[in-house]
Amino acid sequence: MLDTLRNTVIEPAAIDLPEGPQADYERVRRIIAFISERWRDQPSLEAIADHVGLSTTHVHHLFRRWSGLSPKAFLQAITLDNAKALLTDSASVLDATYEVGLSGPARLHDLFVTHEAMTPGDYKAGGAGLTMRYGFHPSPFGEAVLIATERGLAGLGFVDDGDRAAALADMTRRWPKAEYVEDDAATAPLAGRIFDPGRWQAEQPLRVVLIGTDFEVRVWQTLLRIPRDRATTYSDIARHIGKPAAARAVGAAVGKNPISFVVPCHRVLGRSGALTGYHWGLTRKQAILGWETGAFAS
Repeated sequence: MLDTLRNTVIEPAAIDLPEGPQADYERVRRIIAFISERWRDQPSLEAIADHVGLSTTHVHHLFRRWSGLSPKAFLQAITLDNAKALLTDSASVLDATYEVGLSGPARLHDLFVTHEAMTPGDYKAGGAGLTMRYGFHPSPFGEAVLIATERGLAGLGFVDDGDRAAALADMTRRWPKAEYVEDDAATAPLAGRIFDPGRWQAEQPLRVVLIGTDFEVRVWQTLLRIPRDRATTYSDIARHIGKPAAARAVGAAVGKNPISFVVPCHRVLGRSGALTGYHWGLTRKQAILGWETGAFAS
């Protein structure tokens, strides 16, 4: 009787959101937040559905459509044991990718990114003389804001609670002297490529521009070497950039990564396997890791 009541009374409309990717992510975000808080208890699908005010059928189909995984599989994907598994041989993974480098067809970074770094002088100038075009676009992880220059993608962040101004301010404060022009048409093709794994092709690499201090850029370049099915730690990154005692500074640089998702700072975990901090929220970090698992499941 309870199952019948749940499936007939609690409908998706209980969450008053417009339809589309943003609405899907908001519903999924609530599901992930619940799973993240209760993963040790391994909550049932019924418990998840009760919490978010949806039917079990809707929760199952929504989540599978969004991530390619069932809620149960996602729960397994973000347990501590799985997070620890991602760290297996993390140091040797970085060793291997350093040997491969970023410039050849065998690069391991799944977005097949080619990048360049602005000079330290460009960074110190706060973006003076640069024209940066920005736009807001749907993504699997909520609405995204993209920043582009003539040389490539320079920024990617996310909108929380519909506050576009705050998301844009987070980007523009990094380069306060640049000129900013709203131009969705210029950034839409980038968003289309970034969030569609079917378009991640070696023959057409995504060009990104890294604008930061020399230390920050070295950290971000190291992040680009983390394969999709692995993670690493702050201390391993510190060792690879020749600063083994600088794990805290590495953590700060990871937190300042201006090109979220593309430069995969979400693949940096605590040595214990804990997800630790993420500039755009731990729920979104878990969402990205789970989405990657589903998008590339064999």
